[in-house]
Amino acid sequence: MTSKWLRWMPAAAVPAVIAAGVLAGSVPASARDPLPDRTPAQVLAMIAQHSTKSLSGTLEQTSDLGLPDVPQIGPTSGAGAGSAVELLTGPHTARVFVDGPAKVRIQVMDRLAERDAVRNGNEVWLYNSRDNTATHVTLPDALKKKDAGSTPPATRMPGSVATPEELAARVLAKIDASTEVTVGDDLEVAGRAAYNLRIAPRSQGTLVESVAIAVDGEKGLPLSVEVRARGQAEPAFRTAFSSLTLETPDAGLFNFTPPPGATIKEHVLPPHHHDARPGAGIPGRHHAGDGKAAAAAKKSRWVTGSGWDSIVEFPAQGTSPDAAAPGAGIPSIDALLTDPLLRQATVTVPEGRAISTSLLNVLFTDDGRVFAGSVPLERLQAAAARR
Repeated sequence: MTSKWLRWMPAAAVPAVIAAGVLAGSVPASARDPLPDRTPAQVLAMIAQHSTKSLSGTLEQTSDLGLPDVPQIGPTSGAGAGSAVELLTGPHTARVFVDGPAKVRIQVMDRLAERDAVRNGNEVWLYNSRDNTATHVTLPDALKKKDAGSTPPATRMPGSVATPEELAARVLAKIDASTEVTVGDDLEVAGRAAYNLRIAPRSQGTLVESVAIAVDGEKGLPLSVEVRARGQAEPAFRTAFSSLTLETPDAGLFNFTPPPGATIKEHVLPPHHHDARPGAGIPGRHHAGDGKAAAAAKKSRWVTGSGWDSIVEFPAQGTSPDAAAPGAGIPSIDALLTDPLLRQATVTVPEGRAISTSLLNVLFTDDGRVFAGSVPLERLQAAAARR
């Protein structure tokens, strides 16, 4: 799946190609007592040190990326690159339940269906009501020790929305000298007072204007993420809790039984696989990690520029000796055209086809290469011409 190259994108652009949804907007803090003044470094420390392990809430997401509104088409829209495009258009709502790292449930409420990702201990279920299919995974016992004392894991599943905490982590991991970090006026999100952490690229060559993260003033938990594109009045992407309870959910929510008549697929993880996130290890999902695969991935890509306006190039399929490297999993133009959602999202350009949004551009060349970055499409075309 395209996630082979997504993990190398600038952090603020990641939500633009993997998730979207309507936000019940963040509003200025009301008549409540103002939060104590904190520096950007102190707010960043609050996020890093927060220990919220149990919560129940509703996530609302929306995007204005300049893509056409494409409907879900058939059962294949539940996973893969096509579902990523579907999640970029229209509102999306998800209910999230977390009780420590080993109990997580996400219910994505589609227009006419529901998708569920449930982890209860070492058992993981992924279910799509659209075609009444379920995938069951048993995680290795080694995860019990690995999970001890850790915070809740990332909660993404195929075709799912992402939590503010997950998106914030992706953005904050990329802060460097090319980034300005400030704290704006306090906000109120889901009835909770929050610091307004604002992150802005210093470069004018990127499509990203700024990222705002609402940080719970008491707990340090990210409550919302808003990404703005240059020259665009409304946010290009927003996700936030519209309701939130920091209490332990009912234990029964983490028990899942497939509905009658469901098609069940059993998936066995390889012995060395220790990723506990819902969807991790499932065909079509990939997370960066250590070892030979990560090393091969690093060698099989080229980066032009630096920071927010960098361009990443991946070689054509079959040019990398390692099947786990990014170039081995990037869809060809022919593969793009077989997916109805991707076909509607791409446009023909002299070099091949492109997916163009207000935050990210991706160029698929006729010779099988892929160029991507949070830069204007012309920059990608110029990079392709130089090779």
